[in-house]
Amino acid sequence: MKPLTREITFALNGRPRSVEIPVTLSALDLLRDVLGLTGTKYACGEGECGACTILVDERSLCSCLLFAVDLDGRAVTTIEGIATDDTCAPLIQAFVAAGAVQCGFCTPGLVLQARHFLADNPAADRTAIKRAIEGNLCRCTGYQKIIDAVASHVAALNVPEGRQDARPRR
Repeated sequence: MKPLTREITFALNGRPRSVEIPVTLSALDLLRDVLGLTGTKYACGEGECGACTILVDERSLCSCLLFAVDLDGRAVTTIEGIATDDTCAPLIQAFVAAGAVQCGFCTPGLVLQARHFLADNPAADRTAIKRAIEGNLCRCTGYQKIIDAVASHVAALNVPEGRQDARPRR
């Protein structure tokens, strides 16, 4: 019996995509196995670790919990989509400079989560940063280097700490 399929159209990293997929395919499997974007990682499969974090319409979501058909008509951003984005390069560099990359498995999800969080909280303090990443697990860094990376990025934006109404300079 042939699986039920559906064609979906969505924006992937700023470019329109159309693909016919089985309706039971997860967004994670679509990205990794069908489209070859392996920066999004499979780990827990239960939305508990954040390794599969993507941005859907600029919201941070676990791709392992989404059906690919739920991406139809939406804007999806993966780590590959921000890796060459000039506005995200300083955030990625902050992770590297702070040594917050270790094995790198959790890094794509953490960078996307940080980007999502900082879009609305450009002057976040360390406590807010800790809360923002608490859904992302890392076994290598102990989180201190990750928090340092995001905090140093906030400091580099020259936004006074605690000013949530301020927007980063681009």
